[in-house]
Amino acid sequence: MSVLVFILGASIGSFLNVVIYRLPAGLSLVHPPSRCPRCEHRLKPYDNVPIIGWLWLKGRCRYCRTAIAPRYPLVEAATGLLFLVTFWSFDSLPTVFGMWVFLSWLLALSLIDIDTLTLPSQLTKSGLVLGALFQGTLGWLDGQLSGAVLYVFGSVIGMVLGLWLFDLITILGSAVFGQTAMGGGDAKLAAMMGAWLGWKYLLLASFLACFLGALIGGGAMVFGRMKRRQQMPFGPYLALGAAITVFWGEAIIATYLSLYFPP
Repeated sequence: MSVLVFILGASIGSFLNVVIYRLPAGLSLVHPPSRCPRCEHRLKPYDNVPIIGWLWLKGRCRYCRTAIAPRYPLVEAATGLLFLVTFWSFDSLPTVFGMWVFLSWLLALSLIDIDTLTLPSQLTKSGLVLGALFQGTLGWLDGQLSGAVLYVFGSVIGMVLGLWLFDLITILGSAVFGQTAMGGGDAKLAAMMGAWLGWKYLLLASFLACFLGALIGGGAMVFGRMKRRQQMPFGPYLALGAAITVFWGEAIIATYLSLYFPP
């Protein structure tokens, strides 16, 4: 079963590569079929097999021998591993399927932000709606209509908190540093995370994102890899904070409470 889950994840990763490349460029996700961006030859089905296709072609187009970026198989492999770890981590199938969707959205948004310094609203808005539907589904399974209403209400609180929190950070950061501290897409991504995670886990994910961003960004400046006022995509840090929260959020909060509020 684990092999099938990894194959499914790698296949989804192959589609995410299409989303990451085409969505920011305003291209259709379904037409034309996959082709070499240089010679425009349509790829054969066996060239598109996740991970294996790239290895079989030795990282080059079959027709014009243009190099194919290794990021393509890496995204496929990473998605396969995320699917596998999620499958191992949760007992509830609805939760597994939901987290597969959430983590796929986060991965696509992260890489688009790295490439373009933007977070497309098509993904953040659709992800927000799916997060509310996911919470509603969990609530229905837990307590039918009353449970669905309660869970969706919690999802809405998470959305609003994420939006307001990062809008506030943007305003204060811009005032302190004299330049735009954060893009509007980050607040929308935080709202999407709140829809999936709820307010409590959103706060943890946001703290982790800020901590990791400060640590890695500060280290990059110390070692001369980034200039002081250089723009830095914050979406990947939000996504990483959310992913850590998905797998270890409950344990982190429980440990924090036991240290500072012992029974």
